[in-house]
Amino acid sequence: MESLTRIKVRYAETDQMGVVHHSVYAVYLEAARVDFLERAGLPYHRVEARGVFFPVVELGLTFRAPARFGEEVLVRTRLAGLSRRDLLFRYRVEREGTLLAEGFTRHLCQVGEKAGRIPEDLYQALSVLHLG
Repeated sequence: MESLTRIKVRYAETDQMGVVHHSVYAVYLEAARVDFLERAGLPYHRVEARGVFFPVVELGLTFRAPARFGEEVLVRTRLAGLSRRDLLFRYRVEREGTLLAEGFTRHLCQVGEKAGRIPEDLYQALSVLHLG
């Protein structure tokens, strides 16, 4: 499964050169990841309500072209890796077919306050997304 999340670049997200500041891309990826899970029928707020969390433990981004204030970017998100303890998401940030950035986030499963295994029902639901 791949989800498509549209984001309008706000003025506050740009730097003095008028381009989206590199730190903002992490926020875009988070919005796209939450949207991915929502569209897949796994709203993240409901996952957290069970005491299951997926904190980001690794983030990587490669920038190809700038995004600017007023533009609309499209974030393509897919679940690229799944184990019993972690998730790997991959992203492509585009503007009208032009690749702006690509990256990934890796998330460790946390149950309560400790690292743990992904609960079986959640793992099964995620495995369908990973294969799809």
